[in-house]
Amino acid sequence: MFDPVSLAALVAALGLVLYALFGGADFGGGIWTALAFGPRAPEQREALFNAIGPVWETNHVWLIFVVVTLFTAFPAGFAALFIALMPPLVVALVGINFRGAAYAFRHYGRASGREVPFSARVFEIASVLTPFALGMAVSATAAGSITIDNDVVATGTGVWLNPFTLMGGVVGICICAYLAPVYMTVRVRGALQEDFRNASIAAGVALGVVTAAMIPLALQTAPEFSHRLLGSWPMLCVVMAVLAGVATQLLLLLRRYRLAQVMTAATIVLTLAGFAAALHPDLIIQEMPLHVAAAPRSTLIAYLTVLPIGAVILVPSLWFLYWTFRGEPAPESPSEGNEP
Repeated sequence: MFDPVSLAALVAALGLVLYALFGGADFGGGIWTALAFGPRAPEQREALFNAIGPVWETNHVWLIFVVVTLFTAFPAGFAALFIALMPPLVVALVGINFRGAAYAFRHYGRASGREVPFSARVFEIASVLTPFALGMAVSATAAGSITIDNDVVATGTGVWLNPFTLMGGVVGICICAYLAPVYMTVRVRGALQEDFRNASIAAGVALGVVTAAMIPLALQTAPEFSHRLLGSWPMLCVVMAVLAGVATQLLLLLRRYRLAQVMTAATIVLTLAGFAAALHPDLIIQEMPLHVAAAPRSTLIAYLTVLPIGAVILVPSLWFLYWTFRGEPAPESPSEGNEP
């Protein structure tokens, strides 16, 4: 039987995955401008800024899509989440705005010959804080720390500030830092390509370690979530994510960068799918099932009816944008060609 609640939840989860894949790589570019290393650090930063330039505003379309889906299809859940998680969500919102402003100031400052180094630092800091805050907010839905008593949502730092959510914030940073350098390996050549390859391998190891550490932490601090995660379908997603991550590392070692991009995306999709499968059928674990959070059936059907119409306009436009700026490798500079 057609279940509009489950379908709307799947749409929201898909929007979150797309934001992680595109917006996450965007944030990762800012993270790696802060972590640029070696004698080519300025060239690494320049390549990252050039890659971000055409799409940095567009990537936030997916976050807007997730928010609109939540308050349209799951208004009660939207209200509860934004009451309980207001501090990290405000940090994320401020970070997005400061990050965008800093990027614009840097761009126009350079064009006029009056670049302010402070703008680059703001961009880097916001690129770290924003995915950290978003990771905390998302993981809080599974931590079991959000409670609702007689329709009153608990607030306070304990709701969103605990070991599980802190680790969730670190996972958010690692996801972003993992995506960006892998995507960059097809946009550059020569020594820069090797730099981003090394960064990709290091970020993949870091993400693997952090996500592995998340499981025993969940057993101690989020028992219901860990019990569900170790079930058949969620655990299958976790195993497949591990295999995809290992395949990505092998492809990077073999310098098969196009395929590495695909497997990197698969790693993130499967990781988030495992999280969503463990959270299901709740929006807030043990406190608010999806059917309680959902809007009336007529609203859900209206939303799902309009959704394909919007997709007909949005998806081809985004496809054209991403295809146009898909990142063909820049010509190798003479200095790079002389590198061993």
